Amino acid sequence: MKPATTQIQTQAQAQTHTQAHIQSQERLNTRAALLKALAHPTRLWLVEQLEHQERCVCELTDGVDADISTVSKHLALLRQAGIVASRREGKQIYYRLETPCLLGMLSCIEAALAQSPGCCANS
Repeated sequence: MKPATTQIQTQAQAQTHTQAHIQSQERLNTRAALLKALAHPTRLWLVEQLEHQERCVCELTDGVDADISTVSKHLALLRQAGIVASRREGKQIYYRLETPCLLGMLSCIEAALAQSPGCCANS
């Protein structure tokens, strides 16, 4: 009987390992999706603009070289990723930063760039 018990335990361990691997992969995919949402200069600028206060789309459009439709699409992508949230007031839509902890990550990126100034010059 011991060999059968050992085989069942081994199968259970393998199944647990597989489930852990799948969960780990899902978490990595989710992280990558969030980073992809940030991976555009306009979206990074939008996140920085929302650091201290919520802003309407029209205010944000004034600060970037893009039309309101393009800015709205960038904001929608950030909203889908959970980075910003929005509220409607009359005809205006106001956005606010939902994950201010990302600003710490951006500061870390700045520190890394300062340590290796030529690392990303051609990107």
